Amino acid sequence: MKEKITIKFLGAAGTVTGSKYLLETGSKKLMVDCGVFQGLKELRLLNWEPPKYVPASIDAVVLTHGHLDHTGYLARLVKLGFKGKIYGSAPTLKIAEIILKDSAKIQEEEAARANKEGYSKHHPAEAFYDLKDVENTISLFNPVSEGKWHVIEDDFKVRWQYNGHIIGSTFIEIEVNEKRFVFSGDIGRKKDLLLYAPKKPEKANVLLIESTYGGRVHPEEETIVPELERIINETIERGGSLFIPSFAVERTQLMMLMIWRLLKEKKIPKIPMIMDSPMGANVLHLFHASRDWHMLKPEECDEMCSHFQVVSNYRETLALREDNKSKIVIAGSGMMTGGRILNYMETRSGNSNDTLLFVGYQAEGTRGRKLLEGAKEIKVYGKWLPFKMHMEHIEGLSAHGDQNDLIDWLSEIKKQPEKVFIIHGEAAQAEALSKALEDNKGWQTHIPQLNQTVEL
Repeated sequence: MKEKITIKFLGAAGTVTGSKYLLETGSKKLMVDCGVFQGLKELRLLNWEPPKYVPASIDAVVLTHGHLDHTGYLARLVKLGFKGKIYGSAPTLKIAEIILKDSAKIQEEEAARANKEGYSKHHPAEAFYDLKDVENTISLFNPVSEGKWHVIEDDFKVRWQYNGHIIGSTFIEIEVNEKRFVFSGDIGRKKDLLLYAPKKPEKANVLLIESTYGGRVHPEEETIVPELERIINETIERGGSLFIPSFAVERTQLMMLMIWRLLKEKKIPKIPMIMDSPMGANVLHLFHASRDWHMLKPEECDEMCSHFQVVSNYRETLALREDNKSKIVIAGSGMMTGGRILNYMETRSGNSNDTLLFVGYQAEGTRGRKLLEGAKEIKVYGKWLPFKMHMEHIEGLSAHGDQNDLIDWLSEIKKQPEKVFIIHGEAAQAEALSKALEDNKGWQTHIPQLNQTVEL
């Protein structure tokens, strides 16, 4: 008699963030991704709730890719007693290390600042996890090769397959009890300046597919570069500076590449170009070390980097934000939830000559989303500041595939899966993808609820 299999949706169910799924047989527990919730306060508060499982009882964790909403809970899991192995591609584990260290450092600094200035409701304010927790987590990392089957904890046969999105990103196939589970992770785009097209699954008994842009079709790249050129030139003509909040992984490198190419083609004037993200700098090194995962030639990478001032310390940030000469600044974080971009906003948000350019997804509840929806004030380090900058938003730069990409990604699966779960999307996007799959493929789908358990 076969053991029953259950899957518990611990995150990214009914929302985009907090990817976390617990696959359980009668004897083993495997967690797929281990992310934190971001965005709306009620989502962020979920991170602090006691987990509805015993961390020490989980045998292993497998990761699709390194983004915080897929890896950011790892150090908390370890802090709460998890001692198993953590598996992922080598670049994924490196990115997870970079992101977790950065996240822990920011949390420690923000807790210290909140305690000093007394603006936290918690006394004392505490970091969600600290650098020691991160070091304990990194010691559990086990890199795996892409495209090959690996046996995990005797019960699970697992394969990681390239799927674009960011460097090191994969979808995960798990075979257990003669069923194949496919976890899409975040699916990249068929056409991308930096990354190869995603591989496609050929079989799935149970499929979990992301729906970040399940109801959207991205604009063509041909319209994006001229738009960036216009924004840069208009900002410089006003005597202002351009500030780009950017995700440190992939998006920062993509923006650097596009701006460098505009400069090389003499479509924008030569002005200081700054990359102010310690995490982004570390990821640039990773691009050099991970040639098989992206299309950027080493000489291109070197030339591009030579045109950017990479900020190495906080004092440089403080000097740059007071300098009124026109410049382009790419700074973390992409949704303005933290990072160096807030240091610039502290002094520049009221400057009507400057431009704030969004180039990525802004989750509900984030500063970026509130500004896109028309907020006239921004809260930075406990203070409300007027927001008078020009604001621009270039759509179509997302590292997530759109509806067409998602449906195309499924094109090699000939036999309809027994179950299709639509995850990692706000309600409207998940429902739109559900309808598209029914219309295009005749597939019936399920949109799971947070903490729902399904027996398979």
